Amino acid sequence: MSATTTSPRFRPLQFGVTEVRTCQGEQGCVYVKAAQELQPYPTRLTDRLAHWAQTRPDQTWMAQRHKNADGSLGDWQHISYAQAWQSARNIAQTLLGMDLGAERPVVILSENDLDHALLSLGCLVAGIPQCTVSAAYSTISQDFDKLRHVLSTLTPGLVFGSVGSRFARAIQATVASDVRVVLGAGSIEGRDTIPFSQLLHTPATPAVDAAHAAIGGDSIAKFMFTSGSTKLPKAVIITYRMWSANLQQMNQAMPVLAEPPLVLVDWLPWNHTFGGNHNFGIVLYNGGTLYLDEGKPTPKGMGETIRNLREIAPTVYFNVPTGFEVIANLMKTDDQLRKNMLSRVKMFFFAAAALSQPVWDSLFESAEREVGERIVMGTGLGMTECTPYSLGVNSPHVQAGHIGVPGPGLELKLAPVDGKVEVRYRGPNVTPGYWRNPEATRESFDSEGFFCSGDAVQWIDENDLHKGLKFDGRIAEDFKLSTGTFVSVGPMRAKIIAAGAPYVQDAVLTGINLKEVGALIIPTNACRSLSGLPDGASMQAVLESAPVQAHFQQVIDRLAAEATGSATRIARAYLLAEPPSLDQGEITDKGSINQRAVLKHRAALVEAMHSGSLSNILQPIERTGHTA
Repeated sequence: MSATTTSPRFRPLQFGVTEVRTCQGEQGCVYVKAAQELQPYPTRLTDRLAHWAQTRPDQTWMAQRHKNADGSLGDWQHISYAQAWQSARNIAQTLLGMDLGAERPVVILSENDLDHALLSLGCLVAGIPQCTVSAAYSTISQDFDKLRHVLSTLTPGLVFGSVGSRFARAIQATVASDVRVVLGAGSIEGRDTIPFSQLLHTPATPAVDAAHAAIGGDSIAKFMFTSGSTKLPKAVIITYRMWSANLQQMNQAMPVLAEPPLVLVDWLPWNHTFGGNHNFGIVLYNGGTLYLDEGKPTPKGMGETIRNLREIAPTVYFNVPTGFEVIANLMKTDDQLRKNMLSRVKMFFFAAAALSQPVWDSLFESAEREVGERIVMGTGLGMTECTPYSLGVNSPHVQAGHIGVPGPGLELKLAPVDGKVEVRYRGPNVTPGYWRNPEATRESFDSEGFFCSGDAVQWIDENDLHKGLKFDGRIAEDFKLSTGTFVSVGPMRAKIIAAGAPYVQDAVLTGINLKEVGALIIPTNACRSLSGLPDGASMQAVLESAPVQAHFQQVIDRLAAEATGSATRIARAYLLAEPPSLDQGEITDKGSINQRAVLKHRAALVEAMHSGSLSNILQPIERTGHTA
């Protein structure tokens, strides 16, 4: 009896790049480009703001919930395109009189909010570079070392703090007395400050138009700092051309972004390229509307995100895997969330880390149940140095690890490095280098001018290159065992996440110069329900519970059975009750894991695990019944 299968039905979504062109080079290198040519784009992103202010003056550009006196969040406050353009011009007028520029830029200490957004636009109109700094550097850090590094690298002429009380300690400790300080609200004891309202209400003059017209493609729009996984963070130069070119590349690769109405509900922080360049940019470029989500992909923070998604229906939705995990679980039972969120969303998109297959499947199941079709899950590969979009999938039939094909106008160079294939980039969206760091700039480009990403890739299907590439880990994360055998970290992490789903968020591999591979496993909150313990139980108790230990023992056993040698076998593992630290650089604001930082800050734990002096170590059980 023959069985027939039907392909799942997806909500219609067009992919722009369906074919690639390849060329064989010397020393085993392969060059890859999209068959589609890059179309013209504006010199400045603010040219698009001016356009929408004329053609859609009353449409909401950005909205944020009003903060009530008791700290709760109330109704939405809206800023239209006409208001945004006028405010940006007024702010630009004030900034032009403050002797600011690339040597003395504007530094922003703030979470995402409306004042922050307007100040950013004002800088862009005036042609004055800006840099948004991770709020954690000011509000969580105790020593302010990273903030000091940022300020010493940039030597700002103006520092903005959204709330005086929140950023006072950091500003007092790190900002020189001759640097202007602007505050969105409040004051700082013993420090002269300028209220942000003063910038808003300074009437623009023709000097603003002249300054804006003088901005060229090579002018610096902003600086964005890398995460600093192995060294101090570097200031990536983002030019006006880079940003506009990348947004046009995205529009051609993902035409859904240009389909009105574009509505985002987004929390991703603007100090990172995903939130600050990608999402902030596509809204301005396409005349969309951005609702600021003050939630976070954490157990406590997701409550606000869910509230917003029950009320505002996005047309495209971006998040990191931890956020999608919570949404997928809640959509199983939350009828209002499921109905509203799926009412008009045309594409989901994740980045920053791996999305486990059970989460993926759960989103598909909820969509099929609610609207009779699946929502395409998009993903790709990008980096701050590419503003960030570099590659994206070009089919709804995506599997974990797929990153797809390059955007139009971006050329890839696939170069053999240490037994892997590194992807390198050359194109209008690629940075000219790092600010005040010529050595790092020289080291980052090869002899042909390609930026060396450090990311390894493979073809999804060597018989059909139009499907594109899949991620093969970070070359710098790979390491050798004492036997001289290389451990390929990326694929190993993916296997652990898949095998432990939905109870594994990520994993950090250990064993550098040792004889065996270990793993520090970062669990998800789903472990709480698996444990059967009360809601108030500590995470340590949850992870030490019999059901959780039994589940992960099975995972380790299964991985060991599938291993082909010491470099692919997890010989010991430990479940981390203490989550990765943002302040210590173990995790970025986006939620991605910094392997090097975790290994550095938890060196004693790693040593104890490999020496056997740590309790609750998971080791594979051999078929004889004895622990290996």
